[in-house]
Amino acid sequence: MMWQDLIFLCGSVFSLLVLVPTLRDSMANIPLGTSLPSATIGIIYGTTFFTLGMTMSAVGSLLTGIMWSVIALLRSPHPLDHVFDAEDEATPRAAPPNAD
Repeated sequence: MMWQDLIFLCGSVFSLLVLVPTLRDSMANIPLGTSLPSATIGIIYGTTFFTLGMTMSAVGSLLTGIMWSVIALLRSPHPLDHVFDAEDEATPRAAPPNAD
């Protein structure tokens, strides 16, 4: 085992721990411009580490890429969200009951 492999793994584990609150917060709103590039970088780094024989670093980076992918899926605004919101606003609502 190379010591560099362990250092990169520690960095990835730290990233994973820091990202957990974002997944737990249902009100979090992370732009796709942040989450998708981060996911891509994690997966590319993981693949690169694997080809270098740095298995622990590869696993850590791939898990970080997967975490960012889940954040992109669950915590990013989606392009069609505003279409559905506009349809909801266009639907007339019943008047509130009269208190008389």
